[in-house]
Amino acid sequence: MPVRALPSAVDETAPGARAAHEGILRRQSARESAARTYARALPIVPVRARGLTIEGADGRRYLDCLSGAGTLALGHNHPVVLEAIRKVLDSGAPLNALDLATPVKDAFITELFRTLPPGLADRARVRFCGPAGSDAVETACELVRAATGRTGLIAFTGASHGRTAGALDASAGAHDVRVARLPYPQDYRCPFGVGGERGADLAARWTESVLDDSGPGAPLPAGMIIEPVQGEGGVIPAPDAWLRRMRQLTADRSVPLIADEIQTGVGWTGAFWAVEHSGVTPDVMVLSKAIGGSLPLAVVVYRDDLDAPEPGAPAGIFRGNQLAMAAGTATLTHVRENHLAERAATLGARMLSQLQGLVAEFACVGDVRGRG
Repeated sequence: MPVRALPSAVDETAPGARAAHEGILRRQSARESAARTYARALPIVPVRARGLTIEGADGRRYLDCLSGAGTLALGHNHPVVLEAIRKVLDSGAPLNALDLATPVKDAFITELFRTLPPGLADRARVRFCGPAGSDAVETACELVRAATGRTGLIAFTGASHGRTAGALDASAGAHDVRVARLPYPQDYRCPFGVGGERGADLAARWTESVLDDSGPGAPLPAGMIIEPVQGEGGVIPAPDAWLRRMRQLTADRSVPLIADEIQTGVGWTGAFWAVEHSGVTPDVMVLSKAIGGSLPLAVVVYRDDLDAPEPGAPAGIFRGNQLAMAAGTATLTHVRENHLAERAATLGARMLSQLQGLVAEFACVGDVRGRG
């Protein structure tokens, strides 16, 4: 989308503009928790935004490389998203309908299912939960545990699946004995010191041995959870052959495979869903961030035979956000109809090719990697 110039919200030379900007920052620093992250590193006060551009209270314009931590697949305030939100607001529809059926929800699910990998779309069910990705991860773990009657999980080193207790248990650095953290293959810091296909093969063999040699009477895990591209772990794409092998290992043992597409979904990696690069069809997909069109929304999509929870199982109060569903439908449709995933693949390959030259030119650059 071409980004039009933002009309100035604040005259940078006007008396008080800088004082207002600094006053807001000062009050935020005094009132908010020290757990602030972006605000500590970026002393700006956004007041307007469009596309890739943010304007601060001081009148300065910034190129936004954060993209709302992955929530803004179309950039800030895209016209199709704003139109969808206004339509719901003007209609008088309820803004939170819990899990009741609504036209807005029906349209969202229909468009979501249209984008899913065919092998999953044909048998998909969807479960709405609390609005954060962590909620979706928790829900997915509960789902596979209920469906299999087992409790253990397999996760991978470097993983980041959220900040709630259950999601943290599946992330790197946790100590839940029910979660086995196995090596995630990569070239730059290969856990076996070899990288490439050999490193990926060793990682797969380790996983196979854990699945098959867990001891007399030890049950298989309830599921395996994987990020197709690790985000917080260092933007590390899973090798396609390794991911296919994980799918085969889990399928052969009736262990549900959970793909965490919270950061990678909706075209970011050059495919609508990152698992599509390897041709893998997971049993469960965990989705959030971009699917809400910049608003809080999280869902779990899963194979219908895993639908074990009893009616009325806890799912979260804010699972019926109609504005987020409308914005999400608009985003999913726009990305699909305008082939934006393919565009991300083209631009990403061009950027990666140009950046790879830096490895040879600058000794301080250890690796260049990414997808999309």
